[in-house]
Amino acid sequence: MAEFRAARAILALGESFYDPVEAANFPQTILRFRNDRAAAEIGLDGLSDADWLAHFGRFKPLPGSLETPLALRYHGHQFRSYNPDLGDGRGFLFAQCIDAQGRLMDLGTKGSGTTPWSRFGDGRLTLKGAMREILATEMLEALGLTTSRTFSVIETGEELQRNDEPSPTRSAVLVRLNHSHVRYGSFQRLAYTQDEAGMRTLVAYALQHYFGGTGTPAPEDPAVLLDHVVTTGSRLAAQFMAAGFVHGVLNTDNINITGESFDYGPWRFAPAWDPNFTAAYFDHNGLYSFGRQAEALQWNAYQLAGALRLIAPLEDLKPALDGYPQRYQEALRTALLARLGVAAQGPDDDFALVKAIETGLTTSRMSPDRFWFDWRGGTRRGPSPADAIYESEAFASFRALVPNYAGAAPAHAYWSDAEPCTMLIDEVEALWTPIAEADDWAPLHAKLAAIRRMGEAMAL
Repeated sequence: MAEFRAARAILALGESFYDPVEAANFPQTILRFRNDRAAAEIGLDGLSDADWLAHFGRFKPLPGSLETPLALRYHGHQFRSYNPDLGDGRGFLFAQCIDAQGRLMDLGTKGSGTTPWSRFGDGRLTLKGAMREILATEMLEALGLTTSRTFSVIETGEELQRNDEPSPTRSAVLVRLNHSHVRYGSFQRLAYTQDEAGMRTLVAYALQHYFGGTGTPAPEDPAVLLDHVVTTGSRLAAQFMAAGFVHGVLNTDNINITGESFDYGPWRFAPAWDPNFTAAYFDHNGLYSFGRQAEALQWNAYQLAGALRLIAPLEDLKPALDGYPQRYQEALRTALLARLGVAAQGPDDDFALVKAIETGLTTSRMSPDRFWFDWRGGTRRGPSPADAIYESEAFASFRALVPNYAGAAPAHAYWSDAEPCTMLIDEVEALWTPIAEADDWAPLHAKLAAIRRMGEAMAL
């Protein structure tokens, strides 16, 4: 078993970047989910349930890591309106460590209590919200997307009042594991306060710990960081498309500097390849709709560049920004071919296939999950409920091109199932109902096992 390798790198940023806070004293700590697969990567899978509850329900410090949780300070654009009154309002950075790949990792919370940045919120998380984040992260990880991992969910015994679900409703505290807790909004705050020294420090921290740099501040460092961000942001947008996933709230305070998907609220998997499909009921103008996520993440990169102009001229930053469209197209090509399970043949052929896939799915409005499942490896499985659709004009170009990509039939037994593993909103609600009505977690655990089985098949 790997040993836990504690870290405290965040402290080098200095006290102006965060506020020491205390976790809420919850009435109960009932363990509902522990991700031992993720825990094994940082040497914590050997914890007893009692120790797990002490660390991730009562927030007893992990040996050698942070002695006190830290609420990070940041600003951000929320639906493109700048908000300087943000920061970790119902979460904090609990611990840092080094994973099996030698990467600095952050253990952050959601629902751990109020902080100086809570404003009028109660600092809590509903148990249903925690369950939804488990499902989102497990599904996206199985699909190969760069995402945070839901590390722990502990029910806390409080009754919460919410406007968007029946109340009172049960409460939980969630811990997520990801490569960075630092957001685009962290840089925006420094630009807002005109803190040049702080900006250089944060750029150096990001380069050193997330992108393999030396961490020595230099005039070109902001441009190097932005170049990385354009790469990771465009990759994330492409992965969302291949997964058929709509995050719902791609504000700059919800995007971390390493380009991982995290902070899951009103997410949805699209039932059809519909560019206008939205996840958030309050996204009235479709700003973060399925088809506009690449645009949203590009816009966010521009806001980060605007913040970095505090210490770098525009001409140094512009090349990275100009490269976003091409990097997105390349990332989309990579992501869609990976979802199809075929090897690249060359840019011209690959982009023609990508266009044919998008045309077929958009025109037919069939289930993307069904399409990827039926054509895994570039060979059509049969019989399928969608056979008539595949013979339609919508897929004519795809039918003509895909034989050039066909390989051996996928070997995993998953591909012989009658139906693909999916995660549409009706399924999410159906998994919550037995928990809410009878405290029955068996359907959820069965679904998680099915998702991980799909992930094994996707990885082959």
